[in-house]
Amino acid sequence: MHYMKELCKKFTKIEFKHIPRIQNEFADALTTLSSMIQHLDKNYIDPIEVDIRDQHAYYFHVNEEPDGKPWYHDIRRFLATREYPKNATNSQKRALRRLGNHVFLNWEVLYRRTPDLGLLKCVDPVEATRLLEEIHAGTCGPHKYTRLRFTLAKNILRAGYFWMTMESDNIRYV
Repeated sequence: MHYMKELCKKFTKIEFKHIPRIQNEFADALTTLSSMIQHLDKNYIDPIEVDIRDQHAYYFHVNEEPDGKPWYHDIRRFLATREYPKNATNSQKRALRRLGNHVFLNWEVLYRRTPDLGLLKCVDPVEATRLLEEIHAGTCGPHKYTRLRFTLAKNILRAGYFWMTMESDNIRYV
């Protein structure tokens, strides 16, 4: 804190803003990544390289899981049985526990908690495709509003659904 006060004196104007972690996706991603890396020397810090790409990161997501299970399978299994995947490292277990803090399991259905304590149903790619078609066609409520225009992703969130590649799937679909 002392260093920050000294540093502030070097600026003519400075403004501090608190951004909740749920809204600061970049910082949350860095935190999750850092928990997955183990070093023998605890004082060692890897330099962070940030690449600026021409396309958003969601273009590089994999839509289908190679083993045929939904993207949330390990999280759901962990919440139901408190079992980790085989050969999971300590950092992967810690990351799984952290991801488990943002979801809620109701029987076999997994829900993601929103900042306002709402619940979004986590869906697999097959159900996601069906939802894209239905919501885009307008069967789950009005598609356009006169004063407010919502993107397809926001309409899906308002309908109460969530999946990891939602935004990139919407871009490809529309």
